[in-house]
Amino acid sequence: MLENSLETAAASLSINIDGEEYKLSDLSDAARSQLTNMQAVDRQIADIQQQLAIMQTARNAYATALNGEIAEKH
Repeated sequence: MLENSLETAAASLSINIDGEEYKLSDLSDAARSQLTNMQAVDRQIADIQQQLAIMQTARNAYATALNGEIAEKH
């Protein structure tokens, strides 16, 4: 029973591409594969953006510390 409900739910899932709605079940295997690839890349981009934010925060902290060191010497 649960398996049938999941299959029914999966069949009704859709995605919006350029303002157009497409049912996932209507996409070819190749199109679904490309969608999976895009989702994987999107996750990697999000991870890299998070790493960049961390690095920018660290750089700002180093710059603040450097300014403090320079101010102490002058």
